Amino acid sequence: MSPRHRLGVALLLDPPASSEVDGLRRALGDTGLGAVPPHVTLVPPVNVRAEDLGEAVRALRNAANDQTGPIAVDLGPVTTFMPASPVVYLAVGGPDLDRLARLRQAVVAGPMLRPDHWPWVPHVTLTDDAPAERIEAALAALFSYRSSTVFDRVVLLEEREHRWQPLADACLGRAAVVARGGLELEIVEGRVLGPEVIAMAEAAEAAFVAALDTVPAASSIVLTGRRQGEAVGVATAWHDGEVGGTVEVYVLVEERSRRQGVGRALLQALHASVLRHGWTDEGARGYGPEGFFTSASAWIREIRPAVVL
Repeated sequence: MSPRHRLGVALLLDPPASSEVDGLRRALGDTGLGAVPPHVTLVPPVNVRAEDLGEAVRALRNAANDQTGPIAVDLGPVTTFMPASPVVYLAVGGPDLDRLARLRQAVVAGPMLRPDHWPWVPHVTLTDDAPAERIEAALAALFSYRSSTVFDRVVLLEEREHRWQPLADACLGRAAVVARGGLELEIVEGRVLGPEVIAMAEAAEAAFVAALDTVPAASSIVLTGRRQGEAVGVATAWHDGEVGGTVEVYVLVEERSRRQGVGRALLQALHASVLRHGWTDEGARGYGPEGFFTSASAWIREIRPAVVL
């Protein structure tokens, strides 16, 4: 039997909203705290065959590419699905609710297509198995809770050892396309390395995969370059989370696509993204061939061998 992956699609909350929601979950005794990040579910857990994993990632990327940009929502009030289910959750509403529904419809495709057992209601779960008396108390105590947040990416999650972890993601909005009419390069932004990029990096014995595993998603940028739907390069930037911290940069291009401008295009796009995120580009540190960084960009001030990561 073919190996299967337990997958789901969600919008993940970032700090400080995620920390605040986790505080509410802790107060309500949520048993999923630490195993499931605060999120809005778009596709509930589904088993996907290993050979269909690439199609699931493409469906995610296509859905993100059809969006016009980040989605703003309001969270609250606290409510429940009782009597149908003992779930306490934050209602999700706001100006972009229609766009959220369209995004959800778009990601339910390919191997992620599954029948709805219940009508889809956008929400952020606080606890999913509370006794009736705790539900009643929570609704009363948290009656006035309201907040707002913005989602800028959609995430494919995988359950590994009873923990749900990001497997792939894509920022909401049109992907950039470089060299239209020639050797076109599509550049998709996210925060985690997708399975195809990890496979490419492992084949090249690239060390940055292990380095990124220790970096919070909010402190990383991952740009994946694709031609005809296949990953041909990746550019990553990350920092230690401190304001003004040194930005670390790694660029990898698969061997058959080198000397075609892929690395230069990815590095230039990465610089623009670093500035857009409000990170400092002063003293950025690059890992890899000195000749590449010297010729491709002036914003990399220090160059180190890739093997030090």
